[in-house]
Amino acid sequence: MPAAASESAHCTPVSGRVVLCRAGFEGEAAGELAAAAAAAGLSGFARASSGSGVARFELHDVTTQNALEAATPWPRLIFARTAWSLHASVQALPTHDRVTPLLHAVQTHGQHYAQILVEHADSDSGRELSALARTLAPPLRGALQRAGVLHAQAARDLYVLLSAGDAALLCSAARGAASPWPGGIPRLRFPSAAPSRSTLKLEEALLVLLDERERERWLRPGMRAVDLGAAPGGWTYQLVRRSIHVTAVDNGPMQPALLESGLVEHLRNDGFRWRPGKPVDWLVCDMVEQPRRVAALIAAWLRDGACRRALFNLKLPMKKRREEVLLCLDLLHAAVPGIELRARQLHHDREEITVLALPPSAR
Repeated sequence: MPAAASESAHCTPVSGRVVLCRAGFEGEAAGELAAAAAAAGLSGFARASSGSGVARFELHDVTTQNALEAATPWPRLIFARTAWSLHASVQALPTHDRVTPLLHAVQTHGQHYAQILVEHADSDSGRELSALARTLAPPLRGALQRAGVLHAQAARDLYVLLSAGDAALLCSAARGAASPWPGGIPRLRFPSAAPSRSTLKLEEALLVLLDERERERWLRPGMRAVDLGAAPGGWTYQLVRRSIHVTAVDNGPMQPALLESGLVEHLRNDGFRWRPGKPVDWLVCDMVEQPRRVAALIAAWLRDGACRRALFNLKLPMKKRREEVLLCLDLLHAAVPGIELRARQLHHDREEITVLALPPSAR
């Protein structure tokens, strides 16, 4: 190992948690981590640089790393696209040899890993590192293999998060505990037949918020759904492509091809007033409305048994976004005892989050 490259870099051990998020929502992501840590009785501090697409929580006591990981599982975090445990910060990486100091830092930690992934944030500065991430991954993987650090049966994966051309965070996650997609972003292709790009929001939601078994059970051909605020049909399109019958409620026009499918009934009506004659399998909603008003509407449908499960977006205010989300989720919990809520700010979401609501009878 070339000593000069290793000695020129600076490796600082750090214990904590790192998440990737939408740029501009670092404060919300850091707030989630801090709140979960406090609820678990863990001491530390949050770090969030605006526009970076990264937030982290650093522990005062390194022995509480496992407790922090248990308190902040990725599926329970709303504003995190993925989440890893933080082990070290490596600075001053020499541009002629980044592999040697990174290998040395990983070896210092003394763990084995099943695989290595080199990541970058989804931000202006992070995307500038995408080419470096691609070129760095193969030689770093080779060096780790030769050093005996990688073992296929190891319990954890290693993540190298590039924060600059000469800096990185070393992180890890138990196998299956972090997002399966690089950067926590499923790579979806816009269907040319879809009427709007909003269709990708529902496609991503069904991929991220449901597992494969749930998709098989709950998205069967012949099921019935209602799409509130449907026009021009981006969300309806995702249901129709799965052969689900849709009642599209909106005063605006729907894409003609959807109406010609034979699976869509278009009702020009007020989505806040209309109700189906009998319960439907799904209620979906992407209306541009105050989040608490949408939450109350969904709660009424579920409480009254008008739908078996619901998937909807909450458009967030400019300020106190996380506080508004928690108020809306509390409203749903109070209205439907025992409800399970899975909430996430998806890649295709913007100033909004997506929520899957499952009352006890739906599970």
